[in-house]
Amino acid sequence: MSSLTNKHILLGVTGGIAAYKSAELVRRLQDQGASVRVVMTPAAQEFITPLTLQALSGNPVHTTLLDPEAEMGMGHIELARWADLLLVAPASADFMARLAQGLGNDLLTTLCLATAAPICLAPAMNQGMWHSPATQENLQTLRSRGITLFGPAAGAQACGDVGPGRMLEPGELADLTAQQFSSGLLAGKKVVITAGPTREPIDPVRYISNHSSGKMGYAIAQAAVEAGARVTLISGPTRLPAPDDCRRIDVETAEEMLAASLAELEGCDLFIASAAVADFRPAQLAGQKIKKGSSDTMTLELVKNPDIVSTVASHAQRPAVVVGFAAETQDVVRYARDKLQRKNLDLVIANDVSRADIGFNSDDNAVTLVWRDREESLAQRSKAQLARDLIQHFTQTP
Repeated sequence: MSSLTNKHILLGVTGGIAAYKSAELVRRLQDQGASVRVVMTPAAQEFITPLTLQALSGNPVHTTLLDPEAEMGMGHIELARWADLLLVAPASADFMARLAQGLGNDLLTTLCLATAAPICLAPAMNQGMWHSPATQENLQTLRSRGITLFGPAAGAQACGDVGPGRMLEPGELADLTAQQFSSGLLAGKKVVITAGPTREPIDPVRYISNHSSGKMGYAIAQAAVEAGARVTLISGPTRLPAPDDCRRIDVETAEEMLAASLAELEGCDLFIASAAVADFRPAQLAGQKIKKGSSDTMTLELVKNPDIVSTVASHAQRPAVVVGFAAETQDVVRYARDKLQRKNLDLVIANDVSRADIGFNSDDNAVTLVWRDREESLAQRSKAQLARDLIQHFTQTP
């Protein structure tokens, strides 16, 4: 599987003759499985039309920061959150200078400021402009902020000069983009992840469950695979496809999830309990469908389910790092810290599920990471991007 499968690539196109290569780049990214949206600067539109890139990408091309029509659909903040990676190709000397200064005077620079996704630039300019001390200083500034440069290549240029400044070819850029999702941070590590809801049967047709979609856990599984881990995903009932190169174990109840988790502890380096496990189950399972009868009420006796993450954290084969999740509707951080201490966890990821924009079934999330000695908040972003950010923190958790 290509590491661009199902990835959201936001392609920025700036002014320069190399903009004609952006059309082929869209296709190369799509060939590797990416979904591509394009943002063009006014100068870029002098070299290639938005209609061309719209036809190739299959998505509207975004050109204006204050476009009322775009704001009604996918505005610039939503577009920034949508991206798993922002690639600017070609990146002109002018664009790089404005980005280095932190300007947000057009849609593309604004997106660069707003996104939490990695930013990659494919420079394209005259060799004299590339060698300019101002350009080189801007490059150092951008690199110091974590921005990745692809190229440039050296060779004959449209102006007749020969030297560095040519944009890399579309195939090379697509391959380099794919490589950004393969960090190797968990290379050789065994990672076990629980995800999704559990279902606790009442009778053969009814059950107790919750609104968890499993999206966060599945995104973490994908990110862990990309980071080189051997991943086992223990999943409650969801409609999500498991990531490729990931071993999936399907379960229904909390007791089944616990049994599967304990069976996977041998050699486990990192255990991530992202599943929304039902706290209680019916004390008795009816063998036949319970009839409504004439009464207006029904009493259901519940008993506590086993605490999966606490059991794992206290087990003789405890993994080196055990991470829990706290889905709360109030006092989020306080409850997360209490959970961290009571259950002997190394890290708790807390989020407010009362918010419709980041709660259950949402494609976005915003969380607070709670360790024993500190806290750190990660602002709203796509769950795919958040998962990759969390992998960084997991590898730094003692």
